Amino acid sequence: MAADKEEICVLLVVALQAHMNPMLKFARCLASKGVFVTLAMTETARDTLLNFNTFTTQNPKINLEFFSDGLTAEFNREKGGEALTTLQISGSKNLSNLIKNLTFVKKLTISCIIFNPFVPWVADVAAELGIPCALLWNQSCATFSILYRYSKKINPFDPNFEMNPSEILGCPGIPNLEVKDLPSTILPPTPFHFKKLISDSVQSSEKASWVLGNSFYELEKDIIDSMDSLIPIRPIGPLVSSFILGRAEEDDNNTLHIDMWEAEESCIEWLNTQPISSVIYASFGRVTVLSQIQIDNIAMALKTSKRPFLWVLKAPTEGSKMKLGELPSGFLEETRERGMVVNWCSQEKVLMHKAVACFMTHGGWSSTLETVASGVPVVVYPEWTDQPTNAKLLADVFRVGVRIRVGEDGIAGSEEMGRCIEEVVDGPRAKEMKKRALELKEAAKKAVEDGGSSDLNINQFIREISGKSC
Repeated sequence: MAADKEEICVLLVVALQAHMNPMLKFARCLASKGVFVTLAMTETARDTLLNFNTFTTQNPKINLEFFSDGLTAEFNREKGGEALTTLQISGSKNLSNLIKNLTFVKKLTISCIIFNPFVPWVADVAAELGIPCALLWNQSCATFSILYRYSKKINPFDPNFEMNPSEILGCPGIPNLEVKDLPSTILPPTPFHFKKLISDSVQSSEKASWVLGNSFYELEKDIIDSMDSLIPIRPIGPLVSSFILGRAEEDDNNTLHIDMWEAEESCIEWLNTQPISSVIYASFGRVTVLSQIQIDNIAMALKTSKRPFLWVLKAPTEGSKMKLGELPSGFLEETRERGMVVNWCSQEKVLMHKAVACFMTHGGWSSTLETVASGVPVVVYPEWTDQPTNAKLLADVFRVGVRIRVGEDGIAGSEEMGRCIEEVVDGPRAKEMKKRALELKEAAKKAVEDGGSSDLNINQFIREISGKSC
């Protein structure tokens, strides 16, 4: 591929699935519009991708390159502080060398380097090489707004701001925001390396020529508008699989989506046997490891609901210090006629299934976008990072679900979980929430169609990078 005929974007991701998949979706989107894309990933990703070998053959405009993060294969990357520090020091050098090789040896023209907020140092690498860069913010625009305002001490986080649990914060676009709704990473006792990452991410957004958001304008309109006078963020999402957005179903080998664990396809076969809008789908993401009491309470809530359920109960990653609890004695036998418990599933396919009535979720942003694009109401049980903010959005701004209330110990009881499930599936507001969910589903589709809000933002971005080739 000749450099004078192709424009290239280097997309950098780390080996965490929640960060990788939005980059892959954006890569495919850019490639579909004629942009040549190189995905630069750490070597760790090479070892864990399940369908890695199909990428270059099925997507000729997408090329994969790898660089070392400076850590051994055996290193436990859950040690966040040490891993992030080494990645910044060694990874930045190795990435820089990779880009120099692409530019000077392979003679490729790099128009823009795109990075996510977990590798903010990429902005400095781009500056050193004289290449424009863009930050792809892979959380909500609301989270970006909160973290930016907090880091810059902008209203409501002025220099005298205190974390008063009962205070209502006046943050544009998020009515009645409380301290419990803030990302946990700005609350005490957040480790230093997380606070530094937030500060560095905000600084990188100011170094970048563009801030792109994995959202769509119609979903977070007031929040996006409120950022125009501070630092504009252009929504280019939702970055989910095409079949969720009503496009032609993708061939499995051509789908740019990474699952680091094998999905149990029997889930779909089981859903095929269930009545329409009957199943409670419960899954709490790739990182969260449920405690024994949480497992007991969720199990009790699902059992007493008397409804069919599909529960993804993922084991901790290899090398983790966390241990998976056990299902209550007799639970599987007592619920075998209407329940299924699996280690992992293809979430997008499950959410799109007509049998699913609601999604019981931790509220990670990827899961939030997938359920919005699928039109499925939610029961949100947030734990940390941006999840409390997403729960606030889902319940009070998007109005497609309810948030589970927790006790002083941070744990929700089974009765509270059961109450929320009933409210979303068959309560007085159930029809209203389902209607709103379907409205947002349609809005998500339109945003990425030709001439839609996100499509127009992507086209403008491509025009601008085409004029800034180095």
